[in-house]
Amino acid sequence: MQPVELLKQLVKIPSVSRNEAAKADFLQNLFEKEGLNPQRLGNNLVCYSPDYQQGKPTILLNSHIDTVRPSEAWTFDPFAAAMVDGKIVGLGANDAHASVVSLYAAFLQLCKKPQAYNLILALSCEEEVSGTGGMEALVKVLPAIDLAIVGEPTSLNLAVAEKGLMVLDCEAKGISGHAARNTGKNAIYEAMDDIAWFKNYEFEKVSPTLGRVNTNVTVIEAGRQHNVIPDSCKFVVDIRLNELYTHQQVLDLVRSNIKASATPRSTRLKPSGISLEHPFVLRYKQMAQGELFGSGTMSDQALMPYVSVKIGPGDTTRSHTADEYIYPSEIEEGVELYVKLLDGFKF
Repeated sequence: MQPVELLKQLVKIPSVSRNEAAKADFLQNLFEKEGLNPQRLGNNLVCYSPDYQQGKPTILLNSHIDTVRPSEAWTFDPFAAAMVDGKIVGLGANDAHASVVSLYAAFLQLCKKPQAYNLILALSCEEEVSGTGGMEALVKVLPAIDLAIVGEPTSLNLAVAEKGLMVLDCEAKGISGHAARNTGKNAIYEAMDDIAWFKNYEFEKVSPTLGRVNTNVTVIEAGRQHNVIPDSCKFVVDIRLNELYTHQQVLDLVRSNIKASATPRSTRLKPSGISLEHPFVLRYKQMAQGELFGSGTMSDQALMPYVSVKIGPGDTTRSHTADEYIYPSEIEEGVELYVKLLDGFKF
């Protein structure tokens, strides 16, 4: 099946995060027909190059098969894979089915002749929700990986770094009282100074590729009725880390500067980066027309303990939007570039 036709078939099979079984079944059957002997872990699929040998360096090709839920703003059927003005419109077409089919086609081509490395194709589930059943489960069973290439829409530019994520649940405490008597201690006012700190504070360490750590207060919850001074104000903070800070360092700094409690939901989603002198980065600079950049959006890289990069067909600004689309030419260019970069590659 040609990559463009395969993408259309994938779009027609719904695979909202944690409901990817039908799409995983389809791909497993396809891979078996190709003689790839895929391994199934939940709704994740893993294929090894036929000449896999212990002792050779190993490259992982990864993208995800799940999608976000379609919004009500769609004007086309999100699962119809309609051709509109020369582009394929469908949920997941850009993020990240274009990368899935391009990596798959490149994998097949690269496996046709011996390479100086082992190649593994791993298609993961639950990426859009950073679930524990996706890449987090895969890394427990995959062998040692020397380089991971993560397929996400980057317009075929090379992301050499990616920000991590920590979400904090914060709570400022007060004392309830009657609003008319102005008694008690207003927890909202207690929280305001902390929220202002998040707004104004600038983390000292600035990454050359990812810039500063970003913090944004995104949810506030306080009060039950107009005449009661609230004794609690809860707020959520979204923190995007660069590679110069660990989650614990950021958490310690936050706690030393605010009065509210701060509890991280997770410290799993780590920032990543690769040396600009790495052989793959140097090969990209020599052979491709794109740019190197640091990515503010997350991928399965956040759960990988490997050296990794992110690159794929499509435009990140189309992701998670109504009437998401991909041009067939972008898929063709993606396959071509993956093969160009990896055919004959040596560490």
